[in-house]
Amino acid sequence: MAFPTPKAAGSIVLTSMALAVSSAYAAGQEQQRQREDVQQVVVTAQKRAQTMVDVPQSMSVVGGDALEKHQATGFADYLKLVPSLQLVQSTPGEGRLVLRGLDTGGVASTVAVYLDETPFGSSSGLANGAILAGDFDTFDLARVEVLRGPQGALYGASSLGGLVKFVTNAPDFDGFAMRARIGAASVDGGGVSYRTNLVVNTPISETLAARASVSYQKEPGFIDSIGTAGSDVAKDINKAENYGGRASLLYKPHKDFDLRLTAVAQNIATDAPSIVESDPESLETLYGRPTQSQFVPQMRDIHYRVFNGTANWNLGSASLTSSTSYSTQKQYAREDATTNLSQFVEDNLGVPNEMYLGMELEVKKFTQELRLSSNGGSRVDWLAGLYYTDEEGDLAQRYHALVPGTMTPASGLPMLADVKLGSNYREVAAFANTTIHLNPVYDLDIGGRYSHNKQDAHQLGDGVLTSPADNRAESSEDVFTYAVSLKRKFSERTAVYARAAKGFRPGGPNVLPPNAPPGTPTSYESDSVMSYEAGLKTQTDDGRWSLDLSAFHIKWKDIQLLANVNGFGINANGAGATADGVEISAGWRPLQGLRLSANGAWNKARLDDDTDPQLVGGYKGDRLPFSPKYTAALLADYRWTIGDTTPAFAGASVRRMAGQHASFDPDYRLANGRQREIPSYNVVDAYAGLELGNWTVEVFGKNLGNSDGKLSTAELMPNGMFAYPNGALGTGVIAPRTVGFTLTREY
Repeated sequence: MAFPTPKAAGSIVLTSMALAVSSAYAAGQEQQRQREDVQQVVVTAQKRAQTMVDVPQSMSVVGGDALEKHQATGFADYLKLVPSLQLVQSTPGEGRLVLRGLDTGGVASTVAVYLDETPFGSSSGLANGAILAGDFDTFDLARVEVLRGPQGALYGASSLGGLVKFVTNAPDFDGFAMRARIGAASVDGGGVSYRTNLVVNTPISETLAARASVSYQKEPGFIDSIGTAGSDVAKDINKAENYGGRASLLYKPHKDFDLRLTAVAQNIATDAPSIVESDPESLETLYGRPTQSQFVPQMRDIHYRVFNGTANWNLGSASLTSSTSYSTQKQYAREDATTNLSQFVEDNLGVPNEMYLGMELEVKKFTQELRLSSNGGSRVDWLAGLYYTDEEGDLAQRYHALVPGTMTPASGLPMLADVKLGSNYREVAAFANTTIHLNPVYDLDIGGRYSHNKQDAHQLGDGVLTSPADNRAESSEDVFTYAVSLKRKFSERTAVYARAAKGFRPGGPNVLPPNAPPGTPTSYESDSVMSYEAGLKTQTDDGRWSLDLSAFHIKWKDIQLLANVNGFGINANGAGATADGVEISAGWRPLQGLRLSANGAWNKARLDDDTDPQLVGGYKGDRLPFSPKYTAALLADYRWTIGDTTPAFAGASVRRMAGQHASFDPDYRLANGRQREIPSYNVVDAYAGLELGNWTVEVFGKNLGNSDGKLSTAELMPNGMFAYPNGALGTGVIAPRTVGFTLTREY
């Protein structure tokens, strides 16, 4: 066997690598590539193998070859390949995914993340699920599938905006293979980044095969720490490391049965967040370079652990699938709170200090899914399943005062604040989906899911900056979600569809003291969306042209928002929202070896009613945060042969991000009568390479124009102060110009 070879930019078709050793062999391989390029992509979006044209909803697939070509190691790198997907981020490993503009900065996620058959991350609003989307390493992935619009009928909770699914390569019985890759890059304003990857596949016997990969990446940082006087304190404070591995064992004793066991471990360790101090009005970066006033060294350390066993039985007319998963997600953080709290503590308790907030979070998640599906070939295709999850969350936060300029604890101070929140989320669900082939061209797809969840929470708290607490709360709810679609298929490569679907995000308990005044909500309800979309998917038989086009209208009800009731900060259900938009992906091969593609989205997502003007700051008609008016990307990739035996490739892309608004800010909204706007920006990337026998060498450049793109804006601290001196606003930024190379060897 051999590993997939990077090919066209944005390509979604996986092929086998073959090395040209003669002109005839190279020509034959090129013909084989062309034949494979027009094969339809098989996906598992609806929990069974289908071609993309048979999936009656909007989706994108990014193949492992495209991820490697674009040096895509995380969410931020492949946004340009997926219309309507946005990322709100200030630190690697901490990110809020947004699809179709469905975001208000709440505490629970609106986009579900799966790793193969494993749902990853917290389903509740009590364990930072919204900002901790699983950003898995992309080396040796088969593909990333992105489903846009609510997926509640099949995937359940917290998928009201859509779903991102990482599909890993399974072990292969065809033979031993190994691939190694090293690389380095220079980061503008920083140092040198390094990376190395290795994957090994080997059959162990006729019935057993194994595959394992390891990855390591070190980023140098590019932000300098400054004091209030503007003098340098530390250079490149946002260094980061991303390392880990995957191992998979495939047991196939019979053609009708297989069992795959997979383990994943990944650590993302960063120093300071990638936040720069910006002008609070224009959001232009201050002081002429990326800077951040840091008094206490900061850090974040995130650990992913995923274990899964998936078994498949072919029973003849139907197949039975069992997926058992256990995962943990841990976060350790030290956040500088000096500007915000140190002066307050000194003024009231008389001790000079610098301050940080220490945080530890652990989410443990067990899931079991059992489903039975027809094997096709009849007038009705069907699928039915049962699902169970048990999630435990433990969140601890504590303020620490230090002797200024040191990491030595300050003496003479009482406990400032020590808060612990333990939570448990349990859900049972039953789901079903059926596709009725009304005639040779019309299909009716109907799916539904009933789920029941029960939650409980226990909060302990002590310290002079918080109220003593030993509070418990619980909640439960029943939810039904569904999806209905009608598809008209004109050929094996062309179809139109219409879809209506409902998705939800679980509610939960508000942890309140026993003496909370009457009328203070003890829980908040789930919020839900109702989505209507229509689309076209088409591709010519020779693969020269392709087009995916979709339009949608979404009503979001009972949005989960922070509120203040009777002096208590709680989660509550508030205003609704409406999102209308259009998405497009197109490809064109004007001549042999050249592929041009484009994608984009226009979206108008806005509030239907006012939110709490003092706490949230959103008003009727305001655009939802980080929902750009439009995004557009143009990509080109060209392959040719130097002489008769040396394949070469080159490509470039440009992405336009236009018309975003920042997080809701009540003070700014009241003072200016509008939301804070984020400047539009463009990102230009390029790459080129040669295939030299078993070696591939590639050079690349990211953000070649050194764009100062903003990915997030920091909210005001609870006491109304900015987190940085002199009224500066913290903004998450994209990485500056990065130029480097990779060297890959096949064995």
